[in-house]
Amino acid sequence: MKTRLYKPTDLQEVLQLFYENIHNVCVNDYTLEQLDAWAPSDPDIYRWEASLNKNHTLVVEKDGKIVGFGNVGETGYLDRLYVHKDYLHQGIATLITKQLEKYAKAKGIVYMNTAASITSRPFFERQGYLVLEEQTVERRGIRLRRYLMEKKIN
Repeated sequence: MKTRLYKPTDLQEVLQLFYENIHNVCVNDYTLEQLDAWAPSDPDIYRWEASLNKNHTLVVEKDGKIVGFGNVGETGYLDRLYVHKDYLHQGIATLITKQLEKYAKAKGIVYMNTAASITSRPFFERQGYLVLEEQTVERRGIRLRRYLMEKKIN
């Protein structure tokens, strides 16, 4: 596996990975209506491009295929962390998280935070993130539950 910075040419593969992850990995925690609102088949490409390019975004490749990606902003907000459904439980999310935390620490950030899904909450807890509060957010008119989590990075 190889970790590298995101390139604009990765966009379509990243969008497909995100869609497949949400619609396959989160099915036990969210309804189909919620999954479609969260990861629609017609994503806002401009919003994705802007976010992926603005933030420190990493991708993990295996055999030339993107199998995971994640990003962190200048404030220490871990905005995205997704692994291809066929590559779960292989340490990819942990690898990305550790590298994003290392980057944030080098920028002088003391606390990282994220909004974790029901599905990803246990992963973040294993990484040392603590739940600050349960939240309900709206995506395309549909309400979704998530958890605001935080970790002090050393």
